[in-house]
Amino acid sequence: MLLNVNDSSICHNILPGNLTPKRESYLKSGENTKKILFVCIENAGRSQMAEAFARYYGKGKILVTSAGNRPADKVNPLVVEAMKEKGIDISMKKPKLITFEMAQDADLIVTMGCNDQGICPGPFFKPTVDWMLEDPKSKSIEKVREIRDEIESRVRKLVTEQV
Repeated sequence: MLLNVNDSSICHNILPGNLTPKRESYLKSGENTKKILFVCIENAGRSQMAEAFARYYGKGKILVTSAGNRPADKVNPLVVEAMKEKGIDISMKKPKLITFEMAQDADLIVTMGCNDQGICPGPFFKPTVDWMLEDPKSKSIEKVREIRDEIESRVRKLVTEQV
């Protein structure tokens, strides 16, 4: 049985020009619910896996989304395959562009390793953790699985710390 994490109804991308005077948070939460934003360059691999694992392990405890500053056209197919092996379906997820509002609304921003390239915006907004993970782009399925397993381990720990 696959867990479907393709429902992005709790997140929408607010672009300049679409802001209304009464802007709503991209994540709806209770007072004590932590909001975590996972960020990588293309939002096609690492941050998508982190978001999916955080939804799975933090269901009802935290709210999560992911984004990138140069979103790809689609999620990396090997990442989709690797996540299916864990019983999590991200096949319908779409890479999203990070917005100022996403970063502003998050309680914590987790970057996946793009800070070393100087292109992750997280540290300018909120408490930020950089996991410095290898990008699965153009990697073998075996390497994608290693990256996936490292992300799963870190997300499990993060969820435990945040609740």
